[in-house]
Amino acid sequence: MPPLLLVGPVVGAVLVYLFLRVQVWSKPDATSVASHGLWVGIIGWMASSLQGAMSAGVIRASPTSSNAPFTSEDLLAALAWPIAASLVVNALGQWSYPAPKSPHRYAELTVRRIRDFLPAKLAWTTVVIVAYAGTAIVSIAALPAHAPVRPVPAPPSPIGTTVYTGQGQDGRIAGSELAGWLGGALVVLVAGTWLVLVLIARRRQLETLSSDDNRMLRAIAANRLLRTVATIAAGLASIAGNFAALPTPGATWQSSWFNVLGLVNMAVLLVMLWWKVPVLPSLQAAAKAISGTALRADPRTHGAAKLSVSLGAVLGVAAVLPLVTLVLWFGFIPVEGQRSLAPAIVVTVAAVLVLLTIAAGELLIARNYGHPEAPLDWPRQPVSKGLLTFSIVSATVFAVTLVLTGTGQSLLVGPPAWPANLFLTMGVGLMGAAAILATRRRRGLPELRDERGLDAALRAISMYRIVRTLAAFLLAQSAVMLLGNAEAWGTLFPAFNQLGPSPVYMTGVVVAVIAVVVAVTPVRSLFRAIPRGTQPKQNQPTP
Repeated sequence: MPPLLLVGPVVGAVLVYLFLRVQVWSKPDATSVASHGLWVGIIGWMASSLQGAMSAGVIRASPTSSNAPFTSEDLLAALAWPIAASLVVNALGQWSYPAPKSPHRYAELTVRRIRDFLPAKLAWTTVVIVAYAGTAIVSIAALPAHAPVRPVPAPPSPIGTTVYTGQGQDGRIAGSELAGWLGGALVVLVAGTWLVLVLIARRRQLETLSSDDNRMLRAIAANRLLRTVATIAAGLASIAGNFAALPTPGATWQSSWFNVLGLVNMAVLLVMLWWKVPVLPSLQAAAKAISGTALRADPRTHGAAKLSVSLGAVLGVAAVLPLVTLVLWFGFIPVEGQRSLAPAIVVTVAAVLVLLTIAAGELLIARNYGHPEAPLDWPRQPVSKGLLTFSIVSATVFAVTLVLTGTGQSLLVGPPAWPANLFLTMGVGLMGAAAILATRRRRGLPELRDERGLDAALRAISMYRIVRTLAAFLLAQSAVMLLGNAEAWGTLFPAFNQLGPSPVYMTGVVVAVIAVVVAVTPVRSLFRAIPRGTQPKQNQPTP
């Protein structure tokens, strides 16, 4: 075992704990506690990725192909780290709450039990998914092992003729061996989930929250934990499905196959992603007042504001649809030579579609509600200082990552991939500039006395969405280069090869988490600046 094996995970756990502790460092009111819970869910979700184990048990025919874990050491690392990381993050979420500081301790007359705060529907859904995963794992136990067929070198051939060269055929370990590893991982997952639920039940009340908020806080923690556990269990079933679908070496062998359980895994992922999270009772009224639903339902809201608010849902579809489509293509239909750039292409397409949607929304607002003689009301501060600073930091992270990745790839044999990353990023930058120009030059909106500031508020919302998208894209591209160039980074920093998991991999995961968080950060706080007239707008004349 490498002497520095646990350095990366321990440092990562300490950083996660400190980050979560800062969220509730001062007096933990309902807002900060809700933010703390959101971060626990996001970090735990991203840490649970089983992507490195999706080809577990497969023995590659060619040493130049992407590695798949099939030895005991590789299987242990590929399965143990994601499960342990997700459970530890959820446990750190409970340990990072501040201890009571009041001299008078809060006493409860009732004993807290897990079933008192466990969401029933989600709990039964998780049980069904775990049982499904167990069934899939048991089904591969009787599958035999297959030795890989090594590639056949090309024989000498006359100039101008083409000769088929055998590309090799992947083999696999015994099904009982992989079933043992997957079954053990599932047992550890279930046992760890129970321990975290016990921790949630026994955690002390937060003295700054009401009894109702404290009860709901435990339900929220259980909700986020069970959704992550269900996703991991479905991922274990997908690994078993990929192992079972691997073609048998021989005359009928083919280089591609279809994993049906992979589609089930994707369906579970989407269901758990959109499963509703409860809200603290004290925050429900405030959240409803500035929500997009409330603005759209209010008859006093201007039509342009309703269109801008509705654009948020369209942006989500514009980003998620290409992601799901391309992940299905690159994830379940192997295409030789495309995997290295597949994540970069996925991120680029999503960012371009989001920016195109924002620009199209501005053009639609100008066409339906703008007037040539209305003044252009540009906001005093189009982008907040915090978001602008964060965007500059994101650009710096991307530049440093690009330079180091290019340096590492220059030490390897073969064409470098970093120019493609740079080209894709420049294209997204040009699209972002076009979206900013469309926002800046959009026709002004005629404003009544009770609608002063409407035009500036809508432009500020669009600018926030554009800059947020660009910052998230830069971080996502940085994460792609960190996670997809392990050989280049290992060549550049040989000491990292002795660490498990590699600090580069863990950094890539953290950067990817931040990118996702930035991309989904709501613009709800800017909705407060949208004025609401004193009269309903149904009969408002169109300029």
